Amino acid sequence: MPFTIATTVTFEEEIKKSRFQAIAAVVENEQQIKNFLETHKDLSTTHQCWAWKIGHQVRFNDDGEPSGTAGRPILATIEGNELTNVIVLVNRWYGGIKLGTGGLVRAYAGCAGQCLVLAEKIELIEKKEIHFACLFNEWAIIQYELMQQQIEYQEQYTETGVIIEARVQVHQIEPLRLKLQDVSRGREKLHVCDD
Repeated sequence: MPFTIATTVTFEEEIKKSRFQAIAAVVENEQQIKNFLETHKDLSTTHQCWAWKIGHQVRFNDDGEPSGTAGRPILATIEGNELTNVIVLVNRWYGGIKLGTGGLVRAYAGCAGQCLVLAEKIELIEKKEIHFACLFNEWAIIQYELMQQQIEYQEQYTETGVIIEARVQVHQIEPLRLKLQDVSRGREKLHVCDD
């Protein structure tokens, strides 16, 4: 059963006069990763090293630290905590004392690890993209069902009705499919997009 973190968490510590700050956040796609890194860009830092994992996809960056001393240890802490859909950014402000490769690995992994220890872990619920259409006279009933299940959606109005796109939890798909078939008397079909 996959887990992620509930909210963004920050942890700071000082190691041999260098200040380390870890920020962990939930991400679901590469656009959210870009937005996170852009939001937390800090030109006052000496290094901004990071790692992320979404499903089976992983990526990490040492940002000028010796290869393998920052990004990979951060990723190891994400995987060691059995998390997914998470990014951890560790900022370093150099304090004048070199830590060596072993010291850097311990510092980056330790700071990221402490940050993730502070984070509340929650079960990751699998979601799928769906889309379907309905007539105008059916839309109020379908819209009520979407609101009852707390499903966020986007609608597009056409000449004959409404086209709906939504991201839903997997267990919500079948009840929604049945409701759509019932309301449309079998005319409309709910389509699930493959990832």
